[in-house]
Amino acid sequence: MNITKIAVIGGGSWATAIVKMLQNNCEHVGWYIRNNDTIDYIKRYHHNPHYISSAQLNTERLNISSNLKAIIDSAELVILAVPSAFLHDTLKKTTISLENKYVFSAIKGIIPETNQIVGEYLMQHFSLPHRSLGVITGPCHAEEVAMERLSYLTIASPSQELARALADKLNCRYLKTTLSDDIYGTEYSAVLKNVFAIASGICHGLGYGDNFQAVLISNAIQEIKRFVDAVHPIERDIKSPAYLGDLLVTAYSQFSRNRTFGNMLGKGYSVKFAQMEMNMIAEGYYAVKCIYEINKKYQVEMPITNAVYNIIYEKISPAIEMKILTDKLG
Repeated sequence: MNITKIAVIGGGSWATAIVKMLQNNCEHVGWYIRNNDTIDYIKRYHHNPHYISSAQLNTERLNISSNLKAIIDSAELVILAVPSAFLHDTLKKTTISLENKYVFSAIKGIIPETNQIVGEYLMQHFSLPHRSLGVITGPCHAEEVAMERLSYLTIASPSQELARALADKLNCRYLKTTLSDDIYGTEYSAVLKNVFAIASGICHGLGYGDNFQAVLISNAIQEIKRFVDAVHPIERDIKSPAYLGDLLVTAYSQFSRNRTFGNMLGKGYSVKFAQMEMNMIAEGYYAVKCIYEINKKYQVEMPITNAVYNIIYEKISPAIEMKILTDKLG
């Protein structure tokens, strides 16, 4: 399978990093950014002024536009990289068709309006066939891609031919890829790791040390396994980079916005003030409510998820909630 026309939807840090990677192997990349001032700036100065501005972009290989329909219509494969909270509104802005398109989600969140992961949402609302879908997941931070530090991605799709076609467009000197057919497990895992990164940040803000963090995250990967096995029970190695690796980098990295968000909550910031201060979307904020609602059906034991939910949405003191959680871990 040879795919030559690829479009990226979104103007944030992860979208910018994906565009940078694709430019190594693609003659032209379509890029939808909603703000025309940002587009003009990128065309003039060759970098995104708002996100990972150290990433230099070859604008001669870019077709950047604020016309979403035109960008999607011109592509064979579309990569969605907007915050999950905004995807529904973004796609309903105009009459677009994803018919005969391949669509990969680089979104690590759940659609709040429907409580669905992106793949399920696209199949239901855009009638996309299962084999035309895929997921791009970590462990990988956009900031390290910008610095061209060696990074790894997992490309998941029911069609391994399709996964390989996109992997070939992303592979480069500083980026290696592995393939998976577990689109449900990798996508749910990518959602959950943001919730656990918030928990990690809260504990750091409260003064818990590395010893406790090790216990927290080892329990978190077990929580991921219980949940994804309940939602989509197939054979999978939860210790592989797409699951455990993505969790580790998000829970521990200085670049993790979810960990930063949690750290601010642990230090006493209100949820609203922490969001305003960051000026970036912490996907785990939306994800924890969606997972909490979804789990009413599955009844999986999820003490860490419940603790984060209680802190963010039930306004329970982080110090009290995390003290209760410490008695449930081991």
